[in-house]
Amino acid sequence: MIELLAPAGDLEKLKYALIYGADAVYIGGNEFSLRARASNFTIETIKEGVKFAHQLGKKVYVTTNIIPHEEDILGLVEYLKALEEANVDAIICASPLIIKTAIKHTNLEIHLSTQQSAINNHALLFWKDYGVKRVVLGRELTLDEINQLSKDLLDIEVFIHGGMCMSFSGRCSLSNTLTNRDANRGGCAHSCRWQYLLYNNCKLISEEYFSMSSKDLMAIKAVPKLIDIGVKSLKVEGRMKSLHYIATVIKTYRMLIDEYLTTGKIKDTTFYEDEIYKAENRLTDLGYFDGNIGPDKQLYEFLGERPNQAFIGLVEDYNLETMVAKIEQRNYFKIGDTIEVFSPNEPNKTFVLDNMLNEDLEEIEVARHAKQIVYIKLPFNVSKYSMLRKVL
Repeated sequence: MIELLAPAGDLEKLKYALIYGADAVYIGGNEFSLRARASNFTIETIKEGVKFAHQLGKKVYVTTNIIPHEEDILGLVEYLKALEEANVDAIICASPLIIKTAIKHTNLEIHLSTQQSAINNHALLFWKDYGVKRVVLGRELTLDEINQLSKDLLDIEVFIHGGMCMSFSGRCSLSNTLTNRDANRGGCAHSCRWQYLLYNNCKLISEEYFSMSSKDLMAIKAVPKLIDIGVKSLKVEGRMKSLHYIATVIKTYRMLIDEYLTTGKIKDTTFYEDEIYKAENRLTDLGYFDGNIGPDKQLYEFLGERPNQAFIGLVEDYNLETMVAKIEQRNYFKIGDTIEVFSPNEPNKTFVLDNMLNEDLEEIEVARHAKQIVYIKLPFNVSKYSMLRKVL
């Protein structure tokens, strides 16, 4: 069975990712993890997340994927043992040191990070012999190249959505050089996305700014082929992304995967692309999957897109008798706005907001305060964990 694997930067995102259709999540602890600026998990919140996931029959993987310097090694054995005690389902590693340490001192399942650029059968065989159970392939492979890899050696995981590093499999030193923040120890400053001017011998060549980043990956059209190939896990990137982004992207791929597994085909990929763009704020492309790598896949001119719908609130509770929803506000909205309700297991529904009460049950026209509680009577039923978007 194919696995849909979601990112989770904190406990709330972990829960929403699983509720909105992920089969597993990957998270980062406070130690030995890339994305050091994400809202990473303590051992206690890892335990809570694992308990929540396992109650749903789902899994939690923990990233221990830094490339450690000598000073980073202290406490590694104790941390890995704590993860084992927390009952995590696997750890994701890039360093042979961390892999060997985990194998020697724990029974943790090992997944190899994309940082190791495993892109051929020799690499897969090497890491299998090393003790790895699953390999996250380097992102520089076409669908045909992935198809040529042996699925009998070990489980294969492939990125299908999210940011693409401009360097080979994420091994970049731009951030180190320009900001003294080590990308391979969790400190990436996304320097490739900055705006630059081009000089030659201190002479300005062009006044046009450029960047060096690529478009984000969106593999909706490649998912059926990846399933047919026998890939074990389809992975979404984005532990620093918003709750709304994660829920939108995960539900969209969940629907896509389920449609293909049920019918053997995808009737309309445009529907899924439109759903993704309700949360995506960067231009997207198929990446390396189609084999057509060129300037059109890059963001040289720092182009981007704004989401066409704004995330405005979470449904915290709903009264079936009164049809009143308790909403935690996340962005500004007001009476008269057209609002879309987005739920884990129901089609999207739209209504025009014509009533709103504050926490003191006083009528208000505008919800403008961060995380304020408001009450709205809806023209249809909703479930807890639903989200509200303002249709722009």
